[in-house]
Amino acid sequence: MKKTRAPKLSSLRDPLPTAATSVARTARPVRVAGAPRPVRTDMAPADNVDEQRIYHLTHISNLAAILRDGRLLANEALTVRPAVDISAAATRNQRREARVAGDDRSVAEYVPFFLSPNATVWESIRAEQADPRLALDAHGSEAFDFVMLVSTVKKINDGLAALAAAPEAAAPEAAAPETAADADAPADETPRAAGTVAVTNGDAAGSLTRFGATPATAERMLQTLRAEADGAMILDAELLVPDAVPMELITLVGVCNDNVRETVRGILKASAFKPKVAVYPPWFHTSADPQ
Repeated sequence: MKKTRAPKLSSLRDPLPTAATSVARTARPVRVAGAPRPVRTDMAPADNVDEQRIYHLTHISNLAAILRDGRLLANEALTVRPAVDISAAATRNQRREARVAGDDRSVAEYVPFFLSPNATVWESIRAEQADPRLALDAHGSEAFDFVMLVSTVKKINDGLAALAAAPEAAAPEAAAPETAADADAPADETPRAAGTVAVTNGDAAGSLTRFGATPATAERMLQTLRAEADGAMILDAELLVPDAVPMELITLVGVCNDNVRETVRGILKASAFKPKVAVYPPWFHTSADPQ
């Protein structure tokens, strides 16, 4: 018997900033010697992307194993497949073959995050629509069987910086040879370093997808995605974290309802990690549901 979906309560998708409208210039005031310079009001502040939320989707059956390991692992680092694997085998192969621009590593060596709780691949699961990127296990699961592991851009970047500064990471290594991407980078571009996130403007395995793979280009890519007028591109975009994400960088577990929240809290009791567990029904209902 097919389960009846609860009605969508409201929209909790993250608000996207709109392009700020410049304030009209007024007549130029007379400058008085010794007076403080007037504050410019015709320049919009740059979008601060630090608090952009990022979302990693997993089946609730995988949560206990993730907590035991203490981290989210990139696909290539997994020694045992998840209890419920979301990605189809063909998708895993494509991401294994795709390379992150400016890096010699594959997309499969990164932990993927959505930039919206309404990402298109997640919408396919919520709406029970066929999607070649998804495994049959994902197609056969109800939306409330999944949980969202949530963090922010700042939390991830600060965590990676702390790991890079740890004593065991301080030993000098042989300098990596300059790549073509490094050689072509503008002089003011921050070079890519180990432990740097990458941001895409679409499916990371897509042949036309562009990457922001240095701190500066990743920030610019996020600003572009957040400023997009119709907010469509951000639904396919990804933030990629190299190798692994320690669970202490996950600040929130989003769930569909109170029953799932109690189940997740029970799983968390056996671990050292205590993120907030919150019920966000709109994250788990298809956008086609009535408001």
